[in-house]
Amino acid sequence: MELREFFSEDAVKLDLEGITKDDVLKELIGLLALDEKNEAMLFKMLKRRENLGSTGIGRGIAIPHCRSLVVNKLRVAFGRKKEGLDFKAIDEKPVHFFFLIVAPPLEVSNQYLPVLGKIAQFSKETDVPDRLLAITQPSEFMRLLEEKGV
Repeated sequence: MELREFFSEDAVKLDLEGITKDDVLKELIGLLALDEKNEAMLFKMLKRRENLGSTGIGRGIAIPHCRSLVVNKLRVAFGRKKEGLDFKAIDEKPVHFFFLIVAPPLEVSNQYLPVLGKIAQFSKETDVPDRLLAITQPSEFMRLLEEKGV
């Protein structure tokens, strides 16, 4: 299993416009192309998850994630905000890179936790934050995932 298999270029946004945590979550959800009702439900679920503790894992990276009936298979999206945003990350630094993961409650292939782990592993590589900042096209993001082989 490789991360690249789960991402698509149309679910990558390199210029997030939101200025609050809620704005960015809504923007990321928008990349999944759900209907309005499902977007609202997913937003509530992600907010609930964030209230338990921020998904900002440090080094400018956040991995908002939850299980929800609004999807019938694991879905992921990536967003970048170059100037960063206060996401209440564990290192208290601004977050620039957002990896959204949503999976159905019962997932036959059980890829939710492995994908979460692979994103965390990918994020810990020393050159990844700088390389993510330098990307200009979604295709470059896909190539970086492929190159790292995660």
